Amino acid sequence: MIALVERALALNPSFARGWYLSGLLRLWAGDDPDVAIEHVETGLRLSPREHLGQPLSAIGMAHFLKRRFAEAASKLILAIQDHPGFPPSYRTLAACYAHMGRLDEARVIVARLRVITPQVMPSDLPYRKPEDRELFMSGLRLAAGEAT
Repeated sequence: MIALVERALALNPSFARGWYLSGLLRLWAGDDPDVAIEHVETGLRLSPREHLGQPLSAIGMAHFLKRRFAEAASKLILAIQDHPGFPPSYRTLAACYAHMGRLDEARVIVARLRVITPQVMPSDLPYRKPEDRELFMSGLRLAAGEAT
């Protein structure tokens, strides 16, 4: 998929959605999260009227995977404000707060997530690298009050 998106971007470098997808795919593949952030930000610059929720959620996840939890939290809060019905933003923010030791805030986010969906723990994760999945799931388990 990354190769297909790269080809589409070579043919049309102004393809905003392509830049977003490139960043998202790179994030899932376990490539350098900073490159994923650059690609998503390029997509946002090319389409300034785009809703920000999902792109900001991807940027927040990239910061999270780099263990830049404060930066991740700020992006994820903005993502939730723009797209309050998108569960992945809540899950990542809860995991982020848990890894920061802010368990009370993490549990508040989990409670807000439960209003949107009964599924706190995702049944599948797109992250290819086991350490990325474990970082995410361990934080989410801690936020949900489960044993890690």
